[in-house]
Amino acid sequence: MPASRRRSVRPPPPDALKTAFRLLGQRAHAEGELRRKLLARGCPRDEVERSVARLRELGYLDDAAFARELVARRERTRGSRMIAAELAARGVTREVAEAAVAAVDHDAAVAAARALASRSPAVDRRRLAERLTRRGFAEDVVREALDVAPDVD
Repeated sequence: MPASRRRSVRPPPPDALKTAFRLLGQRAHAEGELRRKLLARGCPRDEVERSVARLRELGYLDDAAFARELVARRERTRGSRMIAAELAARGVTREVAEAAVAAVDHDAAVAAARALASRSPAVDRRRLAERLTRRGFAEDVVREALDVAPDVD
């Protein structure tokens, strides 16, 4: 058959709700993150919006619960700033992210920073502070964690 007579047959777009359930079966998602993934897979925008609304209605999507769970998993190894950035990257609104991150206890953040500092190879305080800051810990948390940490300079 000549090339001009060949027809390219496009498969129909994937079903947004079925695709969303499959994605949610792998792990929890924020609404914005799920919406982006569905659109990237070729699901029609209107079907994506209906599916997201239905999943929210059924309780499968709850950005506040998603944010709280992510914070609980990450707070032992990352500071509030890094966690908030991860939530934003996953499509969680600033208000929801701030509320979830605000629940992190200051003393728990200091303890997490101390634990990370104690596992770091012996380096000076400035480098430890830079490492902790890159992990998203606030300056006051880093200062407090390193004030009690054994002297490594």
